[in-house]
Amino acid sequence: MMVEIKAIEPLWSVHDLSDYLGIPVHTLYAWRSAGTGPPGRRLGKRLRYRPEDVRAWVESLPTEVVA
Repeated sequence: MMVEIKAIEPLWSVHDLSDYLGIPVHTLYAWRSAGTGPPGRRLGKRLRYRPEDVRAWVESLPTEVVA
């Protein structure tokens, strides 16, 4: 019997997320304080993001054009 092993992506730091989204780190912390932005998790003192959660959050954003 073959067991499928799923590759696990490494968690992203706030700096990784900043690079991915092109958003300053301080903005990401402000979003977190306001309860907006992608869901993050605390691992000890470190804040980490699952890439799949970030991608799902981006996909959930409205797509209206801002003038």
